[in-house]
Amino acid sequence: MTTQDSPPIPSKREARKQDRRDAILTVAQDYFLEHGFAGTTMSGIAAKLGGSKGTLWSHFPSKEALFAAVLDRAAKAYRARLSQLLDPDGPLEQTLRTACRSLVEKVTSSEAGALHRLIISEGRRFPQLGQIFFDLAPQNTRLLLAEFLKGAMERGQIRPADPIDAARALMALCMSGCHQQMLIGRLDRPVPQDIAADADFAVDIFLRAYASPA
Repeated sequence: MTTQDSPPIPSKREARKQDRRDAILTVAQDYFLEHGFAGTTMSGIAAKLGGSKGTLWSHFPSKEALFAAVLDRAAKAYRARLSQLLDPDGPLEQTLRTACRSLVEKVTSSEAGALHRLIISEGRRFPQLGQIFFDLAPQNTRLLLAEFLKGAMERGQIRPADPIDAARALMALCMSGCHQQMLIGRLDRPVPQDIAADADFAVDIFLRAYASPA
């Protein structure tokens, strides 16, 4: 990478501002998960932070914007990880198995489970929550996976099809086991063997459905 390609080093002021923003998001995430969206107030978060409400409002203009930022930070971190796993030069089946295990592991984490329950329980009263969540998390993950699958189709590794639909099918298969059981309260946390089994199940069915024509 050349010097001009390197990102600029933030000033001390910018670094402090980013650190403050990260601290707000960490506290806000815990607060949302503990109190729900309806039970969360900007005043409550400001009190938890130990600062003024004005400082919080200077970073985030509304509770909805703060919730979106909490989701966006978590989603970006996961997409960065997933993009590294989706290696177009690696063997397709193994790459998909690794990526799907990562996805099942992510959606069955305690943090993701609590967030899903929040969205489900409060989605009727606050329909914007579902849209924010879908746009920043499942939708962006689907697009990232679709881009990888599009490349696999172009390389002849799987049959040509709509890559968005293919990504949707693969994600749905991944979430049909442990994740579904967690959402309805039949499972607390899956063990690694169950996560691997869910991923293998999803990839096996997906590759049969999207196998290249002989």
